[in-house]
Amino acid sequence: MTKQDATPPPSTFVATIDITLAPQLIQDLEEQGFTLTTPMYTIFSAKKQGISCTLYQSGKLTVQGKEMGPFIEFYLEPHILQQFSFTYRDRPEALETDTSPLDTSARIGIDESGKGDFFGPLCVAGVFAKGDEIIKLKQIGVRDSKSLSPKMIQQIAHKIRQEFTHHIVKINPPKYNELMEQFQNLNSLLAWGHATAIEQLTAKTGCRSVIIDQFANERVVLSALKRKDLELDLTQRHRGEEDVVVAAASILARNTFVEGMEALEKQFGQSFPKGCSKQTVAAGKLFVRNHGREALFQVAKLHFKTLDEIVH
Repeated sequence: MTKQDATPPPSTFVATIDITLAPQLIQDLEEQGFTLTTPMYTIFSAKKQGISCTLYQSGKLTVQGKEMGPFIEFYLEPHILQQFSFTYRDRPEALETDTSPLDTSARIGIDESGKGDFFGPLCVAGVFAKGDEIIKLKQIGVRDSKSLSPKMIQQIAHKIRQEFTHHIVKINPPKYNELMEQFQNLNSLLAWGHATAIEQLTAKTGCRSVIIDQFANERVVLSALKRKDLELDLTQRHRGEEDVVVAAASILARNTFVEGMEALEKQFGQSFPKGCSKQTVAAGKLFVRNHGREALFQVAKLHFKTLDEIVH
């Protein structure tokens, strides 16, 4: 079948689900960065850039937006609906087996988590895999972390830590704030984190082939690598998590970030919402009342504009 023959995807996806799944959906969508509201006749309406998802009290679920394809394919169908009418609408035979070739060449994948969150650490993770190891990544369920539930991320991250060569650069808030004073730019700090993870993994493995999820102008990371005297076969691309090794790194980075948030919550006895929502501001105000403004240095990224909403 040629691309011209394929049926174009619908602009709106509609399904009916058991509303007892609503709590799981809400938790997963919040974890994936959606903002949730409750318009009339709905259990929730969730939105983020490029996609909206609404669950009505009748159990009717609608999904719209230009980014709905990956959301449905990697999260909604495998984890909620348990059927694949959208993903495989033109290829029912693909349910039996996936015969597409898998690149098993040796490479390092790098990704990060936490850069858009006011609270918590910034985490950059790198994973090395080759040959059968890449096949194994697929077998243990590795895919873009944004399409996985927190429990699945935790389980897969544990396997990656046990069975694959990896390196994690975890920058807790106090160190993050010190480094931001030095770099004066988040992309420069991210590039340093990426370059540090790459440096460690190339030393461990001898591998010079690296793929990263592009987050800035290509020159930013190249300059950071040059300062470390690293010459690599580097690929920077948007949607880097489509590569299974980068996806493994994204899972490891996300799990490390979540663990860091949980540790802060335990240390200070309060919850720290992800992102930069109204709930984040409320949590920040509560923290300041209990611990003082200066203590924010220990839990938050202070260059965020969210700080102004909290302290004024």
